[in-house]
Amino acid sequence: MNGRKICAGKVEGIAIVTKDPISFYGGVDPDTGIITDQGHELEGKSMAGKVLVFPTGKGSTVGSYTMYRLKKNGKAPLAIINKETETVVAVGAIISEIPCVDKIDLSGLKTGDHLLVDAEKGLVEKK
Repeated sequence: MNGRKICAGKVEGIAIVTKDPISFYGGVDPDTGIITDQGHELEGKSMAGKVLVFPTGKGSTVGSYTMYRLKKNGKAPLAIINKETETVVAVGAIISEIPCVDKIDLSGLKTGDHLLVDAEKGLVEKK
């Protein structure tokens, strides 16, 4: 799948996928990487060390700094794949150096898929 580079990097990992938007500020514990947003499809699940796939971000600009804290705490996702990356997630990925790609059709991706993300090329590939 070809998309648009938001933040360069190349990683392989296991996907954790949701159809719900993610709010990093207030919806994710920066010390554990666990999604805490009540009622969220991934509530109680960790994004740490996984390829995080979600349609778009939502919420406060403080979310960018929450992503940075996740990275500093070793609890950030390996990469981010979005349908549409909005400003908060874009800035968070860039300052945290998390490979990020958007403009991807998420319908063919599911939790547990082994993915190669080559964000420099805007490429997402199932392995």
